[in-house]
Amino acid sequence: MPRLFAIAFREYASLFRIPLGWIVLALFLGVAGVVFAFAAIVPGQPATMRSFFELMWWLLAVLAPAISMRLFSEEIRTGTIEPLLTAPVHESSVVLGKYAATVMFLFTLLAPTLVYVLVLELLSRPDLGPIAAGYLGVSLLGMLYLAVGCFASSLTSSQPLAFLGTLFVLFLVEVLSSFVAPIAPDLIRRFLYALSPSHRMGDFARGLIDTGHVVFFLALSAWLLAVTTVTLQSRRWR
Repeated sequence: MPRLFAIAFREYASLFRIPLGWIVLALFLGVAGVVFAFAAIVPGQPATMRSFFELMWWLLAVLAPAISMRLFSEEIRTGTIEPLLTAPVHESSVVLGKYAATVMFLFTLLAPTLVYVLVLELLSRPDLGPIAAGYLGVSLLGMLYLAVGCFASSLTSSQPLAFLGTLFVLFLVEVLSSFVAPIAPDLIRRFLYALSPSHRMGDFARGLIDTGHVVFFLALSAWLLAVTTVTLQSRRWR
């Protein structure tokens, strides 16, 4: 456990030692600010963050791959993955530590947006329940996207390839659920809707906390991390 935390904090700190971390932070806060200004504050309408949360899926779908693409790809490219895997630490600790670092960075991105809640408090008296549900949904969505990126990064030594692979998977799921599902047979349509993280995010944005959605995000993230661990274990025996 101490080694897991050591890996997590080392990886988290490394994100602020490279331009990428600051670029992602600036892009997220800049775009989030614009989205909040135009979607949450509409003259003549109650101030709400529902539209803000509903639009977060596509922003995270772009930034999560950027955050996670270097987790293992850089180690594989430089050859430092072998010493890491032969060290007296289990592969699962390496995976969880690196993944935890990206989740900490996700929360670092979200923390400044809490100022928007204070802005709404000054403009009106918003219901904090739906806002809390929205932040829970965004956190779970981001954690799932980061888990996808973590797995993709373990498959290649190329950071751009890991980024594009993650981006392709995330947008493919959304294309299937948005354009294929409406014209598909009922069984396939329900399956595609159930598979779509953004459709589940819609319920959180409306203030609905469905335990089924929570289990979906956590279970799928855990499965992806388990597969990533197996992928790294296979490298040990190559």
